[in-house]
Amino acid sequence: MGQETMGKKDKEKKKKKNRQDKEERKEERKKNNNKGKGLDAMLAYVDENGNLSPTPPDPRKKKEVNLETIQLGATKREPIDPAEKIRHGVVTFFNTAKGYGFITDLQSQESVFVHINQLTEPIQEKDKVSFEIEMSPKGASAVDVKKEVKA
Repeated sequence: MGQETMGKKDKEKKKKKNRQDKEERKEERKKNNNKGKGLDAMLAYVDENGNLSPTPPDPRKKKEVNLETIQLGATKREPIDPAEKIRHGVVTFFNTAKGYGFITDLQSQESVFVHINQLTEPIQEKDKVSFEIEMSPKGASAVDVKKEVKA
């Protein structure tokens, strides 16, 4: 009964090695422990380029920003002169049965959709018209369409 087999010796050696490894890991954790360090050791700063840095930024490189120049949201548009809103064009296609058509803008040569509800008077193809452009979810459409009086 006093004899140990080779398997028991190996198991004891393995247990002893595991205990030693565990003790070494414990000591390593104690050395690298961040607990108890000051707030300064945990802080990160942002430098003048917006990158994180362990050192505080240089106050001499500080840039003053005028608060009035900061713009939040969409850009403010200048009011458009009502005379500039009115466009001129030629009806290239209009289907009275279906109630829609297209006008070619003389200024930009773009084709603009027009619906029969936006007409002030009946129009036909090749009529010269004046209109305003309104953006819809499907794109530009002509509103307040009027026939131009022939001189």
